[in-house]
Amino acid sequence: MTRAIRINEFGGPEKLELIKVELGDPGPGQARVDHTAIGINFIDTYFRSGLYPITLPSGLGGEAAGTVVAVGEGVEHVVPGDRVTYAAPPPAQSYSESCVMDAKWLLKLPEDIADDTAAAMTLKGLTAWYLLRRSYEVQPGDWVLLYAAAGGVGLIAGQWAKHLGARVIGVVSTEEKRQLALDHGCEHVLLADNDIVGEVRELTNGNGVPVVYDPVGKDTLYTSLDCLRPRGLLISFGNASGAVDCLPLLELAKRGSLYVTRPVLWNYITNREELEQASRELFELVSNGRLRIEIGQRFALADAADAHRALEARRTKGSTILVP
Repeated sequence: MTRAIRINEFGGPEKLELIKVELGDPGPGQARVDHTAIGINFIDTYFRSGLYPITLPSGLGGEAAGTVVAVGEGVEHVVPGDRVTYAAPPPAQSYSESCVMDAKWLLKLPEDIADDTAAAMTLKGLTAWYLLRRSYEVQPGDWVLLYAAAGGVGLIAGQWAKHLGARVIGVVSTEEKRQLALDHGCEHVLLADNDIVGEVRELTNGNGVPVVYDPVGKDTLYTSLDCLRPRGLLISFGNASGAVDCLPLLELAKRGSLYVTRPVLWNYITNREELEQASRELFELVSNGRLRIEIGQRFALADAADAHRALEARRTKGSTILVP
């Protein structure tokens, strides 16, 4: 038996229940992993609330680190005893002490990366990778606007963008988070309640930025568009304030023939080769100190609901992990 978080109906954090479940042996292509640290991501709240529908009852979570204890037929890239980490799409169920999962998502951990660091960075770091290296390939000298710059993805993306030679303008909700973002790659940090468009235009000599990375969604849509230079790109990669449900295409033309994309990580790591390339870049930057992973909060697995409340209330900084 193992303990795991389950949801039986969509709703608020109170819908997260800790139960005991029986795990079977791994089947072909599967592995059993005993978790040592579990990552929490804002996307988890979308699955819990029903914004992203999943079949119920269901587990939750797609990021964790731990040790392989058994593998099924055909699994050769990991063996029992390997330290691993993963970022996996539903129906991954990382909010648990142990899980049986599709082994294709498992990545061996370098010796110099701790389990809790891995759980705090794998999904978030791979997200930063596709944002900066694939959705828009950041070039030296580029101005970039990064919302939620003190969050789990934001702290990684800010450092990575700076490493690539970009000039990063971060947006945060509090003065305390402002300093954290400045310490993690941002050249300038704006407070969300201020005149974002005016300040971005002033910093860029009236030109605007070529790319905006926006995980906020509905509340910041038009502000983000107004910060772009002609033919600029808005990368909307989250819905923290609600989903963007309508954007008339004429609004893009009026603002300078703009582009908008709504990417998802799984479309950028569609095979093992892509996953290994992305993780290799991430692990190397962490190992050589180019990326510092900030764990701002730790919660017991049983307190997953409290972790969701803190995340949705924007009381968190950096990454949040669960300890099984």
